[in-house]
Amino acid sequence: MMKMILRKVHVYLYIVSVALGYLILWPFFYYFSRSPERYRTLNSFRRLWGLVSSAFVGIFYRFEYEQPIDWSKPYIICPNHSSNLDISAMCILVKSNCCFMGKQELENGLVTGLFFRTVDIPVNRDSKMSSFRAFKKASEKLQEGVSLIIFPEGGISDNYPPQLCPFKNGPFRLAIELKIPIIPVSSANTWQILWDTGTKHGSRPGFCKFKVHKPVETAHLTVDNADALRDEVFEIINNHLKQGEVTTTYGSQFSGTMQQTGNL
Repeated sequence: MMKMILRKVHVYLYIVSVALGYLILWPFFYYFSRSPERYRTLNSFRRLWGLVSSAFVGIFYRFEYEQPIDWSKPYIICPNHSSNLDISAMCILVKSNCCFMGKQELENGLVTGLFFRTVDIPVNRDSKMSSFRAFKKASEKLQEGVSLIIFPEGGISDNYPPQLCPFKNGPFRLAIELKIPIIPVSSANTWQILWDTGTKHGSRPGFCKFKVHKPVETAHLTVDNADALRDEVFEIINNHLKQGEVTTTYGSQFSGTMQQTGNL
């Protein structure tokens, strides 16, 4: 009982930290969101916001790289998604100009709205026209050298502990059409720090540990290989989650204490 109370107190402290950071940085967010030429600087402030608001409540991010990443090139970054902290983590991870693609509701969010009306790309997956427009915009950004961050599960699993859900096809077709490498990113323990929004199970201080896998090249592929590419990226992430003994896809469960491997 006391543990849950402390976790609930912690998550509300985190919410306050995020809100306070947003208010302090809002003039910078607003100014740098007014023009696409300023989006790179906007992302720098967003990275700072994610770092400071998390660190204020004792949440930190660790990244283990399978190989060094050349951030001078654009990528499609595909992480698994179990926590709102994944968003801050991806802002911190990507060292170049970038944008998120996310559900259309984020366009009306109190905090997310400013970003999804400017630098980021909202999409209504129930509308073929909306999806077409969103991926057309994403294609334009990638061709301009802007990396795209997209959670291929399309959202956070309703199950607790979370399950790795089947991936959507969109980012993999896009990667093949534009010959853009995909970077799979695995997070095996972020949900233990803060699951989803944190309002149900609370949160706690700790290190969110991410494995940044080597880029999966797509230059040799055709659109007929989109499903195979999707499955390849899924297995890369799923295999890492299995090593961490977390719940994986299609109802299979791996229980026990989270393993730590290497620097992860």
